[in-house]
Amino acid sequence: MAANSSPFKIILGSSSVARRKILAEMGYDFAIMTADIDEKSIRKEIPEELVVALAEAKAEAIISKLESLDNQNKDDNATLLIAADTVVVYEGVIREKPSSKEEARKFMKDYSGGQAATVSSVFVSNLKTGFRKGDWDRVEIHFHEIPDDVIEKLIDEGTVLYVAGGLIIEHPLILPLVKKVVGTTDSVMGLPKALTERLLKEAL
Repeated sequence: MAANSSPFKIILGSSSVARRKILAEMGYDFAIMTADIDEKSIRKEIPEELVVALAEAKAEAIISKLESLDNQNKDDNATLLIAADTVVVYEGVIREKPSSKEEARKFMKDYSGGQAATVSSVFVSNLKTGFRKGDWDRVEIHFHEIPDDVIEKLIDEGTVLYVAGGLIIEHPLILPLVKKVVGTTDSVMGLPKALTERLLKEAL
């Protein structure tokens, strides 16, 4: 599908490589803008509420950035902004990015032989009409035992320090240790495709 011919522009409000990859797989062309928000200032007890609130805050920050640039050449086409957020939930507790190697190590030891869930939100804004809506998707991941040497390799390599809950499932070292995924991997990686499609359609 020739995405360039689509009657609307898309901005992905995320610097996440995984989210960029997923949106490109969906066949869309898009620009990237990032929001610098203080995620720690937004607190909710319920993970589903937290991820939607965080995605909405990112969207608001990007929209105000765009307004201050004010170079919106007023064309007739809509611009759709996609913001997203993901947290990991382990035994009912919300986990964000590990604050240290020690914390990442503890997180991964917890998952070993156990399970965790990811809750990912998508928040779509139509900058022309003012439509705004967010929703969330939850996935459960069950793990085999994760050997200590695998955990150490992942920590040395560093990727796990930059992802929610120190949890990655697409990594070649972890992939064979994933017992079962109840849900979709795109959701675990931060952008649930079906939810994104649904919100984009609603936004138009």
